[in-house]
Amino acid sequence: MPDLGIEAIRAKLDTGARTSALHAWDEEVVEAGGRTRIRFSAHPFPGNERAVIRCEAPVTDRRWVRNSGGDREQRYVIETTAIVGSWSWPIELTLTSRETMRFPMLLGREAMRRRLVVNPACSFQLGGRPGRLPTRGQSESTRRSAS
Repeated sequence: MPDLGIEAIRAKLDTGARTSALHAWDEEVVEAGGRTRIRFSAHPFPGNERAVIRCEAPVTDRRWVRNSGGDREQRYVIETTAIVGSWSWPIELTLTSRETMRFPMLLGREAMRRRLVVNPACSFQLGGRPGRLPTRGQSESTRRSAS
């Protein structure tokens, strides 16, 4: 998400979620030039607390979203550019705490619609799982199909 200064992030593709979500904290809403903007911090890689990116984006909406526990919460919504492989397109992201989740970003079905096909048998197709190398004698393609 180059607009936010995030070059890479671990994201879960979730066809069950309508909207996309990004783990954000230290949110600060500011008025600039008659527009509402939000500044926030993001961790692109879970477990690496030192990798903090300070982001800023225009607020496009504030809406109620049902979280993974089934509770409704009001979230800020921003629009940014997503890059997946060699494709890029604008997506809406809601900002929320995902600190207890394995992935700091969730890519929902609206962002994937007419762009991505999800194969539930595959994982980490755009790069290896961070911190994990193939075991001796195991090829990259074998490791992918086993994930």
